[in-house]
Amino acid sequence: MSSGNDIRATFLDYFRRNGHEIVDSSSLVPHNDPTLLFTAAGMVQFKNVFTGNETRPYNRAVTSQKCLRAGGKHNDLENVGYTSRHHTFFEMLGNFSFGDYFKDLAIELAWNLVTKEFGLASDRLLVTVYSEDEEAAALWRKIAGLPDERIIRISTSDNFWAMGDTGPCGPCSEIFYDHGDHIPGGPPGSPDEDGDRFVEIWNLVFMQYEQIDADTRNALPRPSIDTGMGLERIAAVMQGKHDNYDTDLLRAIIEASAEHSGQAANGEHAVSHRVIADHLRASAFLIADGVLPSNEGRGYVLRRIMRRGMRHAHKLGSKDPLMWRLVPSLVSMMGVAFPELARADALITETLRLEETRFKDTLERGLKLLEEETDKLSASGSLAGDVAFKLYDTYGFPLDLTQDILRGQGRGVDTDGFNVAMDRQRAAARKAWAGSGDAATETLWFELRDRLGATEFLGYGTETAEGQITALLVDGKEVPEVTAGQAVHLLVNQTPFYGESGGQEGDKGVVFSAGGGELRVTDTQKKLGALHVHHGKMAHGVLKVGDAVELRVDGRRRAALRAHHSATHLLHEALRRRLGDHVTQKGSLVAEDRLRFDISQPRPLTAEDIQVVEAEVNNRIRENAAVETRFMTPDEAIEAGALALFGEKYGDEVRVVSMGGEDQVKSGGQFSTELCGGTHVSRTGDIGFFKITGEAALASGVRRVEAVAGEAAGDYVGRQEAALAEAAALMKATPEDLPTRITALQDERKRLDREVSELRRKLATGSSASDETREIAGFKFASRVLEGVPPKDLKPMADDLKKQIGSGVVVLIAVNEGKASLVVGVTEDATAKASALDLVKVGSAALGGKGGGGRPDMAQAGGPDGASAAAAVSAIETALAAV
Repeated sequence: MSSGNDIRATFLDYFRRNGHEIVDSSSLVPHNDPTLLFTAAGMVQFKNVFTGNETRPYNRAVTSQKCLRAGGKHNDLENVGYTSRHHTFFEMLGNFSFGDYFKDLAIELAWNLVTKEFGLASDRLLVTVYSEDEEAAALWRKIAGLPDERIIRISTSDNFWAMGDTGPCGPCSEIFYDHGDHIPGGPPGSPDEDGDRFVEIWNLVFMQYEQIDADTRNALPRPSIDTGMGLERIAAVMQGKHDNYDTDLLRAIIEASAEHSGQAANGEHAVSHRVIADHLRASAFLIADGVLPSNEGRGYVLRRIMRRGMRHAHKLGSKDPLMWRLVPSLVSMMGVAFPELARADALITETLRLEETRFKDTLERGLKLLEEETDKLSASGSLAGDVAFKLYDTYGFPLDLTQDILRGQGRGVDTDGFNVAMDRQRAAARKAWAGSGDAATETLWFELRDRLGATEFLGYGTETAEGQITALLVDGKEVPEVTAGQAVHLLVNQTPFYGESGGQEGDKGVVFSAGGGELRVTDTQKKLGALHVHHGKMAHGVLKVGDAVELRVDGRRRAALRAHHSATHLLHEALRRRLGDHVTQKGSLVAEDRLRFDISQPRPLTAEDIQVVEAEVNNRIRENAAVETRFMTPDEAIEAGALALFGEKYGDEVRVVSMGGEDQVKSGGQFSTELCGGTHVSRTGDIGFFKITGEAALASGVRRVEAVAGEAAGDYVGRQEAALAEAAALMKATPEDLPTRITALQDERKRLDREVSELRRKLATGSSASDETREIAGFKFASRVLEGVPPKDLKPMADDLKKQIGSGVVVLIAVNEGKASLVVGVTEDATAKASALDLVKVGSAALGGKGGGGRPDMAQAGGPDGASAAAAVSAIETALAAV
């Protein structure tokens, strides 16, 4: 039996031996296609190569691409666990030709792999071709020796692939494996094709046309190849299984789920174990690629997947969070092929544990509501849409989770009603996901990079350099020259200007020529990771394409950026040591006057946390250790202990920055080691000083730390000291004595407030109270309208008045800034006949208010019309007289 890891390795090595470049899997978060939510196919990372907008140093490639289908048009979520071959996360093995070889070699390579390398019996294999593709059919007969009855012609779009309504397209040819006539099902194209006997194991796409419009399709000058073989499917075939979940790729996790839950892997709980195994893989890889659970976009899809798996853990009877306990099984199975899993192990574990702990708090209550509502339905009745929405809105049940729960009961959900409720109550949160969140790079930049090559960056070692202008752009169009007053984007062959990336802002400065042309650079952006684009306005003179120019970076601003960027590295490591290894960078801003650092962290930082982290960073600064920079391969860098940003795409060589002095925790290493392309100080002492200025929540599980370093930190502390000195002068105290003086002042304020309150009470309930008491319908009645008395003082005053009159009703109205507060008190012996609650509602209505609250002996209300205070008293008198 070949293991999943063996099959993957064999596939990659076979194509490597046949001239293909092994290309690492790209992130599940696509960076080159704004129309995609997730990477759902192996060709996604090569899309711009196929369209001609990008070139690579190779024309043949092979990958094992991690894919996810759980959102948008690619959504297999509802079938996962119930079928043999549906998954949210899966691996797509694929080989690609970018205009190098076409159908003949693609078919030959495929046939030799499955029959010779994989050893599948040729008489178990059949293929499909597009009905009009006689060339492919002839090649299968010639190369594989397949008879016509095992070359099935398909006339539908199932065997014609297109990137979209326009663009590259072409016919497909699929390879099927026949499990034998003892398995139900018919061949592709037959009425029984959905059975399990014939399983598609590989799809070869012959990209040979370009769709211009609905009626026009032209032949491509350089036809290409794109293939896709699901690792889980081919593993099932090679391991003699009819179910992907019985392969080693998933079985180890299923067995771990059974062990931790105490429920058998097979039998009545089999679906739950399968869902948990699949959703664990999807969740873990998404987290490793930088996605965290949230209520929108990719984060919401992740939360849906996680909660669906967690609901099945609940079905297994698991009282404590389960999925996070299965992470070691996943890392053991896939961590070698995908080392990002091991690097993100702590973050994956903590995120799963925290999310499941939170969800368990509401899951049981939501299930109870669902049970109560379904008990009201007929045997086949559907759940009302507004109930499904309440489960979503109040208990965090995604709609597909509710549908999955009801599926076992043979029930559905009124999705139209759900959508109406969603539109009505949560319209703002319903904005459709509009793509990847990364702006589509203009075709222009691809053209410029291919024609001009990458900009050589010289800024690590210098802030001034000479270069030659290679392109000038005005309003998005190339121009041969620019003159004074024009806004321009300028490209040169080499530059000391850092282009904004990695959170660090782009450089500012000046570009000028010997002929007197001068451009004031206000920003520098990096396009395609290769082009440094200088944005600015011509101050005077003329600049032309081909001119030799001198480029000067604003040195003071660059120094401030370096200090803040280096400080983020020290801050990152200090936070991890204080809070735990689950802390990873989720975003940053490195500006000249501040830094902002976002981290994965579920709880707020305490004052002690901040103090310890600050002290650690400043200790490392004072050591004044050298900052070391090395260039390594990504694998070497990770092996050396460098922190990488999950989901980032790194090239063949990466820049590794180490700082903070030798460290006992990391044998032979420095305090901080990270992959980073930014500019940094030469020694930590150049940072000067570090100060955290704020900490707050940014999103669920994400905190934002704000800080200043260097000159900006000195300015911040100076402002704080000036404010402290001013406060001390006002208090006629030293800064050291301020806390004591402020405490004394607060105590004095409280004492005076009590005295004022007592004086108000005496004033309101003085000796004249008995003189003003009158009788209404057998009740003693006393009332007062008071100006400027706080509403909180009315109840104590009413109690005093009640004591004075002995038996009866008291009414107090305080008027403040035109608004009225009303209290009605009734002595205990009188509550049998008169209720303060009834009387206060009458008075509130007269004041323009609504209702009131309290007890029969004491009630309170208010109203916006303080001028009607006397009328309110009269209204209460009238109501009392009618008792």
